[in-house]
Order: sequence, then C-alpha cells, then structure tokens
Amino acid sequence: MKIYKFGGASIATPAAMKNLLSIIKNADIPLVIVVSAFGKTTNALEQIAAAANDGDKDKARELLLHIELSHNNYALELLGEEGFQQLLPRLQECYTEIQWAIDDGGIQSKDYVYDQIVCVGELLSTTLFSEYLRSEGLHNKWLDARDMIRTDSIYRDPNVDLELSGTLTRNIILPALQEVKYIVTQGFIGCTDENNSTTLGREGSDYSAALFAYMLDAVSVTIWKDVKGLYNADPRLFPNAVQIDEITYIEVIEMAYFGAQVIHPKTIKPLENKNIPLYVKCFLDESIKGTCIKKEIDAYQYPPIIVVKKNQVLLNIRSRDLSFITDDSISKIYNTFAAHQIKINLMQNSAINLRLGVTYEAERLKKLVDVLSRDHIVTLDKDVEILTIRHYTNNILEDVMRGKLRLLEQKTPNTIRVVVQ
Repeated sequence: MKIYKFGGASIATPAAMKNLLSIIKNADIPLVIVVSAFGKTTNALEQIAAAANDGDKDKARELLLHIELSHNNYALELLGEEGFQQLLPRLQECYTEIQWAIDDGGIQSKDYVYDQIVCVGELLSTTLFSEYLRSEGLHNKWLDARDMIRTDSIYRDPNVDLELSGTLTRNIILPALQEVKYIVTQGFIGCTDENNSTTLGREGSDYSAALFAYMLDAVSVTIWKDVKGLYNADPRLFPNAVQIDEITYIEVIEMAYFGAQVIHPKTIKPLENKNIPLYVKCFLDESIKGTCIKKEIDAYQYPPIIVVKKNQVLLNIRSRDLSFITDDSISKIYNTFAAHQIKINLMQNSAINLRLGVTYEAERLKKLVDVLSRDHIVTLDKDVEILTIRHYTNNILEDVMRGKLRLLEQKTPNTIRVVVQ
C-alpha cells in the first residue's frame, strides 16, 4: 500500500477536492489517504477554543455557526441536495462534539479544550472526502484516527505510543483493505487512554502520514501540496528559490529542526527507521516529478538552503547577583521551559548571560517570564526572526542579511544561524 496525504489547500473548495479524483484513481495499489482540515478551518476552530477558554461561550457558539454554515454549503455544492441531506446527520455529530467541548471551557484545562475542539476539523473534512469518493464510485472506508493513534495526555503536544498505536492500526486497517481499495482517515489527531482527543501539533498531518506508513510498512508516502516540490528557500520570500529533486532524510531533518515549514519536524524519523521514501508532489499537476526524500542519494551539490523562522522572541536571561551561568542553572532553566511547554529554537550562553530564541506564544511566554524573573533578570527582544542558511556562501549571506540588524550569530563550517530584527 501507499500513503497519500492531502493538506488543507488541496481541499479548500469543492472544486479543489474534485480535482484530486484523478490522482486517487491513478494509484496502482491500495491507498491509505490522510486528510487535513479544510483551509482556514483550524484557525477558525482555534478562535472557538479561545472564546470558550475565555468564558465567552456565546461568542464560541456564534463562531461555531459559521463553521456549520461553511461546511454545510461545501457539502451541498460537492454532493448536491440529496447527498447533503444524507450526510447531514454525520456532520451534525461533529458539530455536537464541538458544542460539548465549548461547555467544558473554564472547567477543563485550556489545552484540553483546545484539542477537543480543533480535532473536529479533520473529522469534518474526511467525512466529506470519503462521501465524495463514494459518490464517484470509489468504494472506501472512513476510519477515525483516534481509534488507532494512541497518545499520552500532554494536550497539544502529546507523545505517541508507537507499539500500541501500531497494533491498533494494523488490526483496523489491514482487514478493511481486504474489503476496499481506499482508506480515508485523519491527520493531526490522536486519542488518550481516557478517550480524550489530542492534536499532534500544527502541520501534524504529515506526521500522521509517516506514522501510518511506519506501522503498516507502506511502500511510500506522498504529500500532495500546491508547490512543485521542496525548494531551497520559501519562494514567497525568495523569488529565485530553486527546486530540489532529491534530498536525504538527514538534510530534511536539519531543515525541519531549523524551522522549515514544508515538512513537519517529526515526520522524517518513522520513515527513516524503515527506509520508506517520502515524495512531495504538486496536486495541481501530478505529472511534475516533485521531490524524493530518502536515505541516500547520488553525489549531489546542494544549493544554499535558507530557512526563515518568523514570530520569534529572544530572551536574555541574567542572574541577579552576577553569578556564573552554570550547567546546573542552565538545566533548571531548561526544565522551566519544558514545564511551560515552550520549545527552545536557539541557545547561546556566556559567563553570566543566557540567550534563548523561542516562538512567540503570548500567554505561555508571560507565565514563563514570571517564573524565571524570580531568580533572574529577564529582558525580551520581540519581533525577531531566526535565519538559518545551510551550505552557505559569503555572497548568499551578504544578500540575505542586507538591511537587517544582527542580534546574535552562530556559525559552523556548514551552517550559519542569525537572529535578526
């Protein structure tokens, strides 16, 4: 079998979803199709979660009505009146699930409420996707990923129990593939032992696809995007960016670690463990070769690879009594970050200063700074970016840095990282 993953952009409109039909029909072996929420739906659900957590349940319910209206209209255009009416009870089950989570706002933790609400985006999109395939004569089975992907209870950033998830996945999917050629399921979501929904992090659908491939020993994974493949830089920021035809797992892991948005950071490891190739292809034109990510490639000179991580904050931490920053004090600071579920994207220390780059999340960051300020002097440089260039040249560095203020720089023979403002 192969794993196909379709992101939100590929199904943003009924017309876009219909354009995927030929891609699926052209597959030569059975498919497990992993689907994200419709474009912008996750953001809209996040607004509902925020309102529920703030205690404004009337606003949350009003926002939910917009979700219902948009998905009902989508279904009506995709399936026609009769098909829509047949599917409506299943859509209403999803809306009810959101309503229950809204009612939990202010009672359960904010991250718990977030996961119970935001996960429904994928349930809605896959319900429609599965029904559309069925209406076009493609016999398929819709499966709830929460019955297969088992996680712990660290909401919004859980750990997946690979052994248990693998057993559940094989016990559910393999028998189903004896009956149908296509399985439709969700990316991004899992479930705890207590039957509570969890989300695997933004853009986590790529990770879900890799997990299914690992657990099912798939031939390959293909992520269908609105670009021709992987580029050495974001074409929206760098118009002269070039496509990379082949790239190794290791290089992509480095890109993901430094903040490249093309592939989810957790995606590569399960594939590398079983040497499963990952293809990034364009759903707008399936004839384009795309990019192949695999364990080894023939001798190849990579172009400079540029990654820009936006929405960053540089924390400057200094002990109040001018004492040295020791291994013990760094360990305590790291544990404080972990306790607040804030990931460190860059770190540099001197005798009495520790500088840390993190993604800006207002509420979590405020709580973190309040705790750190008990024993340290903490200042923030906001609205900064972390710029990383792999395989850099001096000319490329000069071009990219033009007009930017350097706040921090780290350099190795192969990689340079700069915090800029």
